[in-house]
Amino acid sequence: MVLQALVDHKGHFTNINVGWPGKVHDACIFRNSGLFEQLQEGTYFPDQKITVGDVEMPVVILGDPAYPLMPWLMKPYTGSLDSSQELFNYRLSKCRTVVECAFGCLKARWRSLLTWLDLSKTNIPIVIAACCVRRNICESKGETFMAGWEVETNRLTVDCAQPDTKAVRRAQWGALHITEALKTSFMTGQAIV
Repeated sequence: MVLQALVDHKGHFTNINVGWPGKVHDACIFRNSGLFEQLQEGTYFPDQKITVGDVEMPVVILGDPAYPLMPWLMKPYTGSLDSSQELFNYRLSKCRTVVECAFGCLKARWRSLLTWLDLSKTNIPIVIAACCVRRNICESKGETFMAGWEVETNRLTVDCAQPDTKAVRRAQWGALHITEALKTSFMTGQAIV
């Protein structure tokens, strides 16, 4: 079962979508989510704009290559890259480590998520959502997180390969312009206002 989540800069789950079977492509799940609809309509981050160079843009979320490039969703460049595209991908990857850590900590705190849950299909999403909420509470309260938990989790998940996903190559109008503005900003060290 897929857990798709939006994570803030502090590693808190701010929006989750859980319940789709693991064989469904990430981009399909995302396009059918309430989050996608709100971001598309501009209601998830209402009235929040930033300016990069001379380009005004909405607050953006970050995704991996499986997601579509949208004016509000940045993803890495693929294929043969020049140095500015490599720098863009590097900076994007550094920002996305917060997401990877959030998922890693979620699985480490509740290792039952790594195994077959002996529950009905209707109850599994509830349990996963509860684990996300509990993880946020533990993090906000400063509950101890043992490094050994993550080591054990990594050992248990080594044989659990994720399904291969193909990159979505379509880009919505305006998204390439925003990507280029961010890439230029990264190259020149220009501050984002």
